[in-house]
Amino acid sequence: MSSSSSRTEFEAYKPAAEPTLWHLFKSQVATKEGWWGDFDWFPMCMPTVFVKKEKRHTPFWGLNSRLPLGLAAIMGFQHALAMISGVVTPILIMTGEGPTSLNLEASDQQYLISAALIASGLLSIVQITRFRLFKTPYYLGTGLLTVVGPNFASIAAVSAVVSNMYTTGYCETETLEDGTLVHLPCRRAWGAILGTSMVCSLFEIFMSFLPPKILKKLFPPMVSGTTIFLIGCSVISTALKDWAGGSGACSSMPESGLYSMCPDTNAPHPLPWGSAEFIGLGFSVFATIVLVENFGSPFMKSAQIVIGLIVGMIIAGACGYVDGSAISSAPAGTFTWTTTFPISVYGPAVIPFLIVYLDNILESIGDITASSDVSGVEVDGPMFSSRIQGGLLADGVNSLIAACMTISPMVTFAQNNGIIALTRCANRIAGYFCCFYIVLFGILGKVSAVFLTIPKTVLGGLNAYLFASVTVSGIRILAYLPWTRRDRFIATTSLALGLGVTLCPGWFSHVFTYSGDNENLLGFLSAVETVVDTGYCIGSLMAIFLNLVVPQEWGPETMQETEEKRKKELEEIREGFVQTNTKDEQEIKSETTLP
Repeated sequence: MSSSSSRTEFEAYKPAAEPTLWHLFKSQVATKEGWWGDFDWFPMCMPTVFVKKEKRHTPFWGLNSRLPLGLAAIMGFQHALAMISGVVTPILIMTGEGPTSLNLEASDQQYLISAALIASGLLSIVQITRFRLFKTPYYLGTGLLTVVGPNFASIAAVSAVVSNMYTTGYCETETLEDGTLVHLPCRRAWGAILGTSMVCSLFEIFMSFLPPKILKKLFPPMVSGTTIFLIGCSVISTALKDWAGGSGACSSMPESGLYSMCPDTNAPHPLPWGSAEFIGLGFSVFATIVLVENFGSPFMKSAQIVIGLIVGMIIAGACGYVDGSAISSAPAGTFTWTTTFPISVYGPAVIPFLIVYLDNILESIGDITASSDVSGVEVDGPMFSSRIQGGLLADGVNSLIAACMTISPMVTFAQNNGIIALTRCANRIAGYFCCFYIVLFGILGKVSAVFLTIPKTVLGGLNAYLFASVTVSGIRILAYLPWTRRDRFIATTSLALGLGVTLCPGWFSHVFTYSGDNENLLGFLSAVETVVDTGYCIGSLMAIFLNLVVPQEWGPETMQETEEKRKKELEEIREGFVQTNTKDEQEIKSETTLP
């Protein structure tokens, strides 16, 4: 009898099935502990100056922990507050006034804000829940507390495309008696942007089925850092113009006419562009965000953008800058598809929006990695790769659905990772509460209309911080590079074009002089001009191209190794110089001592 056959075999107990979120929810509804637990609220709610600096044990709520429902509702509200500015801001900028915005009517703007909130709430459920595709190893969603909202990269793309539309006559303009050029509302442009977004979303859906290793090889940190950095740089100038009074026609400071004051002469408290009052009002928002970040409680820090916005609105309301007519005229309730736009595909917008979806991929990989890390789950291995695949596919599918819901491309948000780290709550029930609040904000038309009353200068002070944080995210990614000669070459070449176009807009506008009747050729030339004249487009394309063609072995030494080598050479020269001088001194001394 073999030793294996004589060994006593024991039948292991089968592991109990993991309870579903629905069963966890039902088991907690009927008990007080299920609602509130025994959580210590004081250190979480009070500013840091009132809390003793001692170590406290704060429980960590994992993905499927038995999180008290009352706490889940509050944590979800925190996530909703962190989301709301990121959801609303891109819509306000893209549909606002100026030669790079759509100049839509207030009713269309209010609808799109509501639709953006509703779409973000509903489509976030897809990411949080995680569905397995029928009889395949692929998933839809991450299964983490990851929420989605409009991508900030869309702002730069829409600005470039809309500017081209007004220049080519696709969107109409009007010249007033005083010579001021007014850009008329262009609903047609938003329909073209939505249609182009639908087509380009297929790119991200396709890329989601590639192995993460291939994605990382195609789009390494050099490419992603350069892209995100240039996107932040390309939109921050709009924030500064708004901070000074507005980025529309009033920013050119005409001496007379409707836009001689900002935002126009019919505003409640019009002032010349760049007035000290505007600068001070925007600074109140910016300063509030800085103060909350330094002295606020963990809950306050996670809602610092909203707190800054509230403070700015209070000051603006007290000083007479707020026009409440948008709120009074807004419907009490609304939903998506109550307003439609003529869908089409605009050729010159295809490449800019493909880069938007490339940015979606790069952002999502980083955000899902960060979400996995702060949620206490795997950041490597098959499960992590599956979450990356599911997250990318969900972003692509969500963006396609969002375009059907009249909203620009969606991407996984990063700011919610900070709330998970601060509150130590990665529970998905809190995520579902967050989705409920966001959808509720969108349905309540009066709530959505509040954002239309925000003065441009308040929005500018807020966006200056937000857009700068995007730029810093790109710098942070680039900072982790080893910075070989190859890295420096790719970054230098890409930024030379990307930053150059951003700082000198229109430098490529006069290259093509064709003005014939060939519409196909005109469309092609317009597309080329749009790409080359958009900083983040030309910079990103150059980074991708050089990363693929420049050999990895070219210039393998890092900056640190080069510096150490140079330092060593200098030390050798110095030591050689000292040794030579010492030898010469000894020879001279020996000669002088000879009889």
